[in-house]
Amino acid sequence: MSGMVPKYYLVKQKIVEMINNEEIGPDGLIPSERELMGIFGLSRITVKKAIDDLVNEGYLYRIQGKGTFVKKDTLDQDLISITSCTQDILKLGMTPSKRLLKSEVIEADKVMLKKLQLSQGDKVYKIKRVYYANNEPVNLTTAYLPCKLFPLIDTYDFGVDSIYKVLETKYGTKITKATRTIEAVLAVDEVARELQVKEGDPVLLFKAITYGMVNGREIPIESFKSFYRSDKFKFYINQIHE
Repeated sequence: MSGMVPKYYLVKQKIVEMINNEEIGPDGLIPSERELMGIFGLSRITVKKAIDDLVNEGYLYRIQGKGTFVKKDTLDQDLISITSCTQDILKLGMTPSKRLLKSEVIEADKVMLKKLQLSQGDKVYKIKRVYYANNEPVNLTTAYLPCKLFPLIDTYDFGVDSIYKVLETKYGTKITKATRTIEAVLAVDEVARELQVKEGDPVLLFKAITYGMVNGREIPIESFKSFYRSDKFKFYINQIHE
């Protein structure tokens, strides 16, 4: 078998290089098949094979009559800022939506008692939602809010309402900070089903405690865990040298 690299692969390699070097940005138009034929001196069949492969691999997408474009396949999220998933999606120029899977008042277990600094017998409001970017699921989040801090919190429709907006505008709670951990885990059961990924696919799990000012004190006001599709989100941290 010959050790020569297939000609179509050279075209793929060059296009991917242009994407990685940001010569063509997300939603940017790549050279036409005719232009690529001229650049590489190759046949239309060979060039088309390269583009078809990159479309199938998720690098590119086609719009009939307009051309082939670089797919925006990851959503950047700053780990420093405290923003909702909906806000993050909006910042990227995409259309956010969400679906409420379940909401209920339950007694806080030992884990929630500790995280939210509650007393035995205290209730929490559990909210489970899926977030979408351009109708594609990207995040599954379960949040817990102390009922004693937020009376009647269960009367709001969190299939529509923003948790943070309700806390700030209806309860006068100023969000101050959050502590987070992040780890890579495998999608199983509900996570795989709701995020529309295969069982065993890697996803990113965030666990967080959000703090806010209540009656002049900074205390935990929310605990949540979020599963993010790792093929759709990437996270970055801005660091300052001291």
